[in-house]
Amino acid sequence: MPSKFTKLASSNAAAVVILLLSVALVVITSNMTKPNSQEASTAITEIFGVKIHRNPPQATLTDLGVTSWKKWGCSPSKFPWTFEAKETMYLLEGKVKVYCDGHDGFFEIGAGDLVEFPKGMKVTWDVTEALSKHYSLEK
Repeated sequence: MPSKFTKLASSNAAAVVILLLSVALVVITSNMTKPNSQEASTAITEIFGVKIHRNPPQATLTDLGVTSWKKWGCSPSKFPWTFEAKETMYLLEGKVKVYCDGHDGFFEIGAGDLVEFPKGMKVTWDVTEALSKHYSLEK
């Protein structure tokens, strides 16, 4: 006949096993519902018709030939701008608040963002940190 100690040890062991299985289940299900960090960091969003690819993979930048694009920069300033052609840019440094004509509010782009503005878009750029970018105009 098992002693009280054996029954206690056996019930404690069962409780530990149940606890470990519960923790494992929580970890597995939480990993299933979250995108991995690579997916989350390379999401492409569209705001007011502007496509923003935050932190694109180096392979994307290489495929586009970003380092061969023209380069432009400016110090903090605020000015209106009309995109006379579709422009794709990769921001190397800085931050910009972009106010699009016909829309309320603004969105911000910054270093590491690959951004595409459609031809004809009118905006006001509020450069809050000195800007440096590579850019390409659609022909």
